[in-house]
Amino acid sequence: MNMIVDGWFSEISDMWPGRALSIKIREKLLDIQSPFQHIVLYETENCGKMLVLDDIIQFTEDDEFAYQEMLAHLPMFCHPNPERVLVIGGGDGGVLRELSLHECVKHIDICEIDQAVVDVCRKYVPSLSCGFDDPRVNVHIGDGIEFIGRCTDCYDVIIVDSSDPVGPGIKLFEDPFYRAMRKAIHSDGIIATQGESFFMHSDVVCDLMRIARNNFPITAYSYMMVPTYPGGTLGVCLGSMRYSLSEPCRKPTAAMQAKLRYYTSDIHRASMVLPAFGARLLEA
Repeated sequence: MNMIVDGWFSEISDMWPGRALSIKIREKLLDIQSPFQHIVLYETENCGKMLVLDDIIQFTEDDEFAYQEMLAHLPMFCHPNPERVLVIGGGDGGVLRELSLHECVKHIDICEIDQAVVDVCRKYVPSLSCGFDDPRVNVHIGDGIEFIGRCTDCYDVIIVDSSDPVGPGIKLFEDPFYRAMRKAIHSDGIIATQGESFFMHSDVVCDLMRIARNNFPITAYSYMMVPTYPGGTLGVCLGSMRYSLSEPCRKPTAAMQAKLRYYTSDIHRASMVLPAFGARLLEA
């Protein structure tokens, strides 16, 4: 649930009991119920536009770049020549925006379950939804689990920009989905999934990494700073069939790096170095 008191939106969730994240609201731009979820878009006082799905903040324009860049570029720069990419979720277009910077990519599929999210972001948030303008992008509206189940040896990289593991979204955090991703990538493919926070959801992170290790010979967990999310950090779970995940095999060109606000090759390496308690969690 959420509460709005004296102009402040407070995100309150059973996933982080006893805590809340509050952001001051200037106005509500849109409030609709899609067949899948409650969609609200706000203009905030200091963070730009903010998308909220079923009372959970998905992004603010102020710091979305940290999450989008890391989720997209971590797997992409670990692959020497990613030509075919699949995005599951990501209806705001932010991951697509980042993928468009990779000239080696020839084909991008995105499977988003809710057309309304795409429509809202394309109308109100062009800073993210510009990713849909890339002619290499092919949009599929439907269930990502069903979509990926029809794929065999199709992609170099799969990126899962998922919501939290509650309700129907919990299936994206389970072993059958990871088995399906392994089947859908090439023999040297890489996957990257939204990996929650080891500060706030240590049990979810541990389960996720155990599942990844059961399905991929090389795994890693990376984290980035995103002030908008409760706890201020969020992780990426990575799995690879061949290539190292801790050391990128490519790096941004000078022109590309000038467009990036968070990702660098050094940040890539550093993001895999976990604090002592986090390292112990994943070792266990």
